[in-house]
Amino acid sequence: MRRKIPSNAALMAFEAAARHGSFARAAAELSLTEGAISRQIGRLEAFLGVLLFERVGNRVRLLPNGERYAAQVRESLDRLERDSQYLMGQPVDGASLDIAVIPTFAMRWLIPRLSQFQQKHPNITVHLAERMEPFVLAGSGFDAAIHFEHPAWTGMRTHHLLDEVLVPICHPEILTENEGTTVLDNLPRLHRRQNPEAWQRYSEETGIPLTNPAIGARYDLHAMLIEAALAGLGVALVPRLYVETELAQGRLVAPWPEGKAISKTFCLVLPESIGLSGEPIKAFAQWILDEAKKPASTRH
Repeated sequence: MRRKIPSNAALMAFEAAARHGSFARAAAELSLTEGAISRQIGRLEAFLGVLLFERVGNRVRLLPNGERYAAQVRESLDRLERDSQYLMGQPVDGASLDIAVIPTFAMRWLIPRLSQFQQKHPNITVHLAERMEPFVLAGSGFDAAIHFEHPAWTGMRTHHLLDEVLVPICHPEILTENEGTTVLDNLPRLHRRQNPEAWQRYSEETGIPLTNPAIGARYDLHAMLIEAALAGLGVALVPRLYVETELAQGRLVAPWPEGKAISKTFCLVLPESIGLSGEPIKAFAQWILDEAKKPASTRH
């Protein structure tokens, strides 16, 4: 059955005119005449059976129906352009994967290890996109997600990767001569905004007294906390798996015990079992599961 879709030329003319609020500026952008833009939009309105612009003399004004349709058309054209550019960039003899991932996990754990996957599978290109919250994987355009375990993934195939265990870390220069657990209460503490009670729970778990656990600067991401700690701004409570390199290099120190409770668990989320997946996602899944099993000292 033939689809009832307007021509690309009409949609592009309409989107440009709606964005500029002017047929003349749309014509200049698309290298057309103002009359050509007007005719394309007239054909579009005839096709839809709906007026999109109000014409008053030489001026035009987008009507409410036009405003709504313009937003939808713009989104569709943007997506079509992205998809086209994506396909144009695909290797002729290769494959690609689109993975949704928590940003700090991507920056601090996954990306530093991706070169190992590329060495093993040079014909597979891995594209990463940030997703802070769980989502419906089916129909999302992603081949897999790396995220926290969550009820939202019910119906998907989840595979355990790593546990998030929090540990206080800081730049070595901010420690005083009284280094140890007793000095923690005297140092500025840094907080992750989404986990405001983390220091209170840490104090209760470890028995290290903190006079006012809530005092201190707040940051949105663990990546920000780590950079703040590296800058000597205070003590940050972050997942150890994010700072293994800095601790090994001595750029950060962790003289206090780890939290006793697992904060969250990272998992690989797939739409179907690994065995039923295509070869590219199967290769990636096996690689990241093997990587997550390695001892911390051998993961690099």
